[in-house]
Amino acid sequence: MTAIYTFDVFSTLDGFGSHDSNGDWGGYWGKQGPELLDHRLALHSEEQRMVFGANTFRAFAQMLASSTEDSDVRDPWVTRMRNLPTTVVSTTLEGPLDWPDATLVRGDAVDVVARLKEESDVPLRSHGSLSMNRALMAAGLVDRVQVTVFPVISGQTGTDSIFQGAADFDLELIKSRTLDGHIQELVYRPTLHG
Repeated sequence: MTAIYTFDVFSTLDGFGSHDSNGDWGGYWGKQGPELLDHRLALHSEEQRMVFGANTFRAFAQMLASSTEDSDVRDPWVTRMRNLPTTVVSTTLEGPLDWPDATLVRGDAVDVVARLKEESDVPLRSHGSLSMNRALMAAGLVDRVQVTVFPVISGQTGTDSIFQGAADFDLELIKSRTLDGHIQELVYRPTLHG
């Protein structure tokens, strides 16, 4: 039996995963609330393995290294995510990694994740890692796309277009929920279109 792989991403309504330094949004675009934070902590309290590409891993490691205990990036769910078993797929990073229970695996992400799906006894989850996950979707390795949509449009300051350059997919909505009265979490099963 193969492990379920979830591509988990935060997004603006117009499809951006983050904003540039000219945007004064702050973390979570300033829209997080207790329901979102509790839900994210519960989600990451389940047994699973995280999978990151090199760029997202570097960004998380840098963000956490430069943060304080009181900043948004140290929310309990992020600390829990950081302590889950993690596979980092990279051809450029050198070990050891400054991350508890992280394994650096060299090679093509499609090959690495295909092997992980066959070998893992627990579900796999990737937060961010946009280019890696677009390639994994095209290869048919992503079982769930979980998009948390924050109620903002960042047309001027948005960066990291989540699905730009991705293949075409049909999406079957599996689950949806509203958090804190204004954040939408949508979980889809993707199927390559055509």
